[in-house]
Amino acid sequence: MKALRHEAEALNKTGVTIREADPGDAVAGVPPRWVALPETTEEVAALMRVSASRDLAVVPVGGGTKLHWGGPPERCDLLIDTCCLNEVLEHATGDLIVRTQAGVTMDTLAETLGGNGQELALDVPLDGATVGGTIATATAGPRRFRYGAPRDLLIGITVVLADGTVARSGGKVVKNVAGYDLGKLFSGSYGTLGIITEATFRLHPVPVNRRWITVELPVSESQASGGAGATVSSPEGLETLVAELATSQAEPSAIELDWPDARGEATVAVLVEGTAAQGRALAVQTLMGEHGIARITGEPPGWWTAPPGEDVLLELRIPPALAHTALRAIAARELPARVRGSVASTVLTIALPSDVGEPAFAEFVSGLRGDLGHLGGRLTVLAAPRELTLRVDRWGPASALPLMRRVKERFDPGRRFSPGRFVGGI
Repeated sequence: MKALRHEAEALNKTGVTIREADPGDAVAGVPPRWVALPETTEEVAALMRVSASRDLAVVPVGGGTKLHWGGPPERCDLLIDTCCLNEVLEHATGDLIVRTQAGVTMDTLAETLGGNGQELALDVPLDGATVGGTIATATAGPRRFRYGAPRDLLIGITVVLADGTVARSGGKVVKNVAGYDLGKLFSGSYGTLGIITEATFRLHPVPVNRRWITVELPVSESQASGGAGATVSSPEGLETLVAELATSQAEPSAIELDWPDARGEATVAVLVEGTAAQGRALAVQTLMGEHGIARITGEPPGWWTAPPGEDVLLELRIPPALAHTALRAIAARELPARVRGSVASTVLTIALPSDVGEPAFAEFVSGLRGDLGHLGGRLTVLAAPRELTLRVDRWGPASALPLMRRVKERFDPGRRFSPGRFVGGI
């Protein structure tokens, strides 16, 4: 009790609002002792100096929309909530640049930018997601095909390191960490290297017009390479269609797939944007019309940007030319799965039934990794109940793990930032 009292006193001396944690603050089932609500980068730095002196393990949290992603931390003493880092600091409309605190929600940022006819082209799929959380989990939506992931739009970042040092790189540099591109390094780091407090992004004008073109592809069956007479389902003509769309002069911003059931039809939806959107949409409709009845609408499909599920969610990344191979491998596992995602970039999200059994889940994950790993595929378990994740490695094999361990040692030698949350227990 005395030690806890001294911790509380030290944290309160920073001037930051501190409260005792409650059950709702647990990180993947691991409860913290304290929750801090800083309002500035300097306050985050003060908290980290206290954490370093007291050897407190720290987990950053934004909107909490992805707090159940990643492994449970080995320990969690202090949760640093960025909800009060909620200001858009600068919007240089003429330069198409915005600088914002990490706790600003993506919805709020979109509303602020939209008032000036500009946008951050990420299409984040989860309501309430923050700027910092989006960068930390490298989340992007359908338009990743044209604009990329957060790291591709990020031109500056401010972070607080384990000892309280404030480091900046990219736009408006004050202090840099020599030899490191912090924006790329922290993108997808799951809070294991430091706390993101500010970010500067490159923006784009809001397109004057948008059109979505959709087509439903029937399922086809082909011989499996396994047992004699076995067949594997896949959307008919998908491989050819995606290749034609990706190289089309219509320059689509997104090519998305929704496949609710391996035994049924799949929908491909394409987005075109800009002043000539209608004419380009007609060209895409003609191309897609060779595969089914293609329709043009001014609104996205109802499933656009939404994840295919919540409870058991996997992410599959594979070289773009192998999308068809990936879908056949998913169907071959003979487990109900809904697949959705950027089929041209081949970042696919897979939802399994919430009541999937432990053996079936483990077999699905290991089988898919075995089928696709040698082809450059990587399967990650984003979210699943703890009893399922105990049966598999959430992240799977990572060839860059030795390098990632060295980076972790460089930035967080005391393992105080989200220990155990990331690949290889980093």
